[in-house]
Amino acid sequence: MLNKVIIHKVGNKINQESLVLSQEEYRPDDGMKEMLEDFFLKSFKSEEQFQFYSDTYLVNNPIYSSASEIFEDPSKFIYESENIAEHLYGITENPRVQAGELFICYFEGEEIAGEKIDSIGIFKTENKAPFLKVFPEGEAFDIEKDYGISLTKLDKGCIIYNSFKESGFAVSVIDNNKNGDMYYWFEDFLKVKQRDNEYFHTQETLSVYKEFITKQLPQEFETTKADQAEFLNKSIEFFKEKEQFDYDEFTKEVLQDENVIESFSNFKSDYEQEMQVSISEDFAINESAVKKQSRGFKSIIKLDKNFSIYVHGDRKMIEQGSDEKGKYYRLYFDEEK
Repeated sequence: MLNKVIIHKVGNKINQESLVLSQEEYRPDDGMKEMLEDFFLKSFKSEEQFQFYSDTYLVNNPIYSSASEIFEDPSKFIYESENIAEHLYGITENPRVQAGELFICYFEGEEIAGEKIDSIGIFKTENKAPFLKVFPEGEAFDIEKDYGISLTKLDKGCIIYNSFKESGFAVSVIDNNKNGDMYYWFEDFLKVKQRDNEYFHTQETLSVYKEFITKQLPQEFETTKADQAEFLNKSIEFFKEKEQFDYDEFTKEVLQDENVIESFSNFKSDYEQEMQVSISEDFAINESAVKKQSRGFKSIIKLDKNFSIYVHGDRKMIEQGSDEKGKYYRLYFDEEK
């Protein structure tokens, strides 16, 4: 439940725009409070979570430090909200970053199984949408055009949950308006990295596997596009059918060939070293991560500019060959729909 909210105006210092700080909280009525809660929270649909980090000590991360102070003593809410706004204003180095309203909120968590987790929301609105105001004018009505904040989509936001403080809190983040600067919100302002949880391991395993199938496999083994499509389909089916991921079970069931398994193992090790991550070989599969990653697992064979073959099923129903007319694919099916 929304308990506290304060609004600051953060301009772009590179463009010589100002920072305007509120000196007191905004106190919405119940109707406005409900509208703001819905607007701020509905954009956070993904289960992907992040955590604050620092190149030195965690307390040197300004947002982590301010959040810690607010959770410890909510009476510091206004003071720390000003520190957050000043930090955002100070890190703006790109003239394309838009000015906007910065809403800082304190949410009281609902008690579940005897545990209550409060959270802090930091939300920035940048884009202004046109709208019409209709008002009486004499014995008729007049229309006036104006601009304001659209409630359709939040531009930028993060929710900091009062849990896992020692490792940098659990944080949900969105940025729907990068506007030419993909580092401004995630890296320069918040300085967050993805949390080491089931979502992360599901996502990373599917990512490295897809990269292996599409890039490395064709270089080492004689494989067709149809073979690659089958490998991609089998991996997604595995993740959708299983609740728990086991590396040995996955490689034996999906890759099967010992030489391919060894190649994938080497590729995965190189990937972890290059990306500086450690991907678990035993974890609970996160359905949300599978759903998101599966959108990129498009098993499509593109043939010149004429045809595309979508492969969803049995690889044995597709044959590849060539004759005097050129290369071809032969497809077998039971019924035409």
